[in-house]
Amino acid sequence: MKTLFGLLFTMFLSLALVRGAAAEEVIRSYHADIEVAADATLTVTETITVNAEGNEIRRGIFRDFPLYAVDDAGRRTKVDFELLSVERDGEPEANHTETISGGIRIYAGSADVFLSPGEYTYRFTYRTGRQIRYFEDHDELYWNVTGNGWQFPIEEASATVSLPDGAKPTKTAVYTGPQGSTESNARAVPGSGGLQFETTRPLGPEEGLTIVLALPKGVVAAPSAEQTRWWFLRDNINAILGFGGLFLVFAYYLRSWLAVGRDPDGGVIVPRWDPPEGISPALVNYIDNKGFSGAGWTALSASLIDLAVHGYVELDDLEKSIVVRRTGKAAPTTLPGGQASLLAELGEAGSTFTIDKKNGKRVESAGRKFRSAIEKEHRGKYYRANSGYFAGGVVLSIAALAALFVFGTLEEDTIGLMFIPTFFSVFFGAFGVAIGKGFSRSSSLLSKIVSIVVLTVIGFAAFTIFSLVVVTAVFELADASQTEVVVAVGAIVLLNVLFFFLMGAPTPIGRKMMDGIEGLRTYMTLAEKDRLNMQGVPVMSPSHFETLLPYAVALGVEKPWTRTFETWLASAAAGAAAASYQPAWYHGDLSRGVGDRIGGFSSAMASTMASTIPQPVKSSSSGFSSGGGFSGGGGGGGGGGGW
Repeated sequence: MKTLFGLLFTMFLSLALVRGAAAEEVIRSYHADIEVAADATLTVTETITVNAEGNEIRRGIFRDFPLYAVDDAGRRTKVDFELLSVERDGEPEANHTETISGGIRIYAGSADVFLSPGEYTYRFTYRTGRQIRYFEDHDELYWNVTGNGWQFPIEEASATVSLPDGAKPTKTAVYTGPQGSTESNARAVPGSGGLQFETTRPLGPEEGLTIVLALPKGVVAAPSAEQTRWWFLRDNINAILGFGGLFLVFAYYLRSWLAVGRDPDGGVIVPRWDPPEGISPALVNYIDNKGFSGAGWTALSASLIDLAVHGYVELDDLEKSIVVRRTGKAAPTTLPGGQASLLAELGEAGSTFTIDKKNGKRVESAGRKFRSAIEKEHRGKYYRANSGYFAGGVVLSIAALAALFVFGTLEEDTIGLMFIPTFFSVFFGAFGVAIGKGFSRSSSLLSKIVSIVVLTVIGFAAFTIFSLVVVTAVFELADASQTEVVVAVGAIVLLNVLFFFLMGAPTPIGRKMMDGIEGLRTYMTLAEKDRLNMQGVPVMSPSHFETLLPYAVALGVEKPWTRTFETWLASAAAGAAAASYQPAWYHGDLSRGVGDRIGGFSSAMASTMASTIPQPVKSSSSGFSSGGGFSGGGGGGGGGGGW
C-alpha cells in the first residue's frame, strides 16, 4: 500500500513539474521573411508564436521597432516605416501604436479583450526603407531580425531573405546574444545560398539574432542625388531648426544692439568734488546703475542722509531700528521728487518714522512712492531700456522654438533634458553680466561686452557639456542630433538673458552724467596724497565730508570716504574742534570712530530697510507633483513584450 501511495505521489509531482515548465511565457518560434525590393525598400513579415499564461501576456503582445539606423558612414539616420497589417492565428487583429523614445511600439490586441492561456501566433507585416548600406565594393543588408529587447526567451529564431531577380549574397555573417555580442550561435541554412538563417540554441531575454548580407553592386538601387538631399534635410532637421533659429535670434539681437543698444562714446573722466549739474544722490544711484540698485533702498538711504545733512530730518541710530524724525526746517519747493515724497511721508515737524520689522508695511509703501516719484520724473531721460527691441527678440525666440517643436523630431527624453541648458543659460547669463559689471569702470565698452560674452559662453558651455555627459551616461542619450538641439535651445535662452542686460543704453545726456558721476566716484576713492595734488580741491572739513556723504552712499563708496575723513580728524591740522566731531543730524555712538559708525550705518541702512519688508504668505494648499558586426547591430531590431 505504501509503495502504491509513493508511486502516485511521484506521478503527481512529475505532472506538476511538467505543467509548471509548460506554464512559462516564452516565444516558441520567431521567423522573419525579409523581401528586398529593387528600389531598396524592405517588406518584412514577422511570425511570432508565443505561449501566454496571463502573467505578462494578458491581452496580447507588443513589438517595438526603432525608427533610426546607422548608415555606412556611421551617421544616425531616420528610416521609413509603414505598418501594413497585424494578425493573430491567421485573422486580422486589433492593434494600435504609440511613439516611444527612438521608435514606435505596436500593440497587438484590444484593451478590453483578455486571452485564455495557450499558444498564439502573431504576424506583423511592415514596409521600411533606408535600411541598405552602400559601400564602394558592395551594398549591405545589416538586419537585426528579432531585436535585443524582448522580455521573453526565444526557443528558436530564423529568417529568410528574398533578393531581386534571384540575386545571391557574396558574403554572409550571423550574430547572436545580447547587444554588442559577437557570438554566432546560428548558421546559414546549408543549400540556401546564404538566404536562410536559423539559431542553433535558444535565445534568452534581451538576446537577439542579427544577419549580415553583402550584395553585389546594382542588385538594389542607390539613392538619387535629390533623395540624398531630402534624407540629409530630414536627418538633420533638429540641428537645422535649432541652430538656424539660434542664428536668426543672434542676428536680430546683434542688429538691434548695433542700432540702439550701444552706449554713446564716453568723455574724459576728470575727478570732481561736486555732483554733476547738482543732481540728487538718489538720481546719481539711478543713473549710475541704469535703474535703482538694491531694489531702490540704497537710493532711499542716500536721500535720507542728504535730508539729514541739510537739516530737514534727524536720524537716531538704535540697536535694532532706525528712527527718522522731521525737524521744523521748511522744505523748499525745488526739493527733488524722491526727497519730497519722503518728507510728505514723515508729515509735520516732530513726527517720526521708525524703520523696523513692526513697521514693515509702511517702509514698503514709502519705498514704492519714493521710486515712483523719481522714475516718473526721469524715466527715459538718461537711459533707454529699448524693451520693444528685446520683446521682438523674445517673440522671435519663441517662434524658433515653436518651429523646432512642431517640425523637428524631438524625443521625449530630449524635451525633458532641456531644463539643464535652460537653467545654466539663465544662471551663467546673469553671472557673466555681474562679473562684467564688476570690471574696472574705466574699461572700454567693447572690452566689457567681450568679457561678459566670453565669461558667459565659457561657463555655459563647460557646465552644459559636463551636465550632458553625465545625463548621457545615465539615460543613454546617444543621438548626436538630439544633443545638438539641446545645446541650441540653451544657447537661444542664453542670448535672451544676455541681451536683456545689454540692449539698454544711456542717452547722450545720460552718458554725460555718467562721466561726471564717474569723476565724483574717482575723487572720493582717491588716496589722500593724490587728492592733495589736485588743483582747486576743497580742504577737508566736516561740512565737505557731510555734503558728499549721501553721494558716497549712493555710489557704494561710503567706507573709503569716511575713512578719509577719519584720517583727517586724527591729524593735527584738524584741531580740537574737529576731534570732537558729532553731527547734529546723527544720534549714535561715535566713540569707536566715524568710519566704524557713520560709514557702517550708511551702508547698513539699505539692508535694514530691505529686511523689514513683509515676506509673501506661502500657500497651505497641497500639491502633488567599429570594428566588425555584433548582435543588435544594423537596422530593424527593437524588442517587445506582453501587455
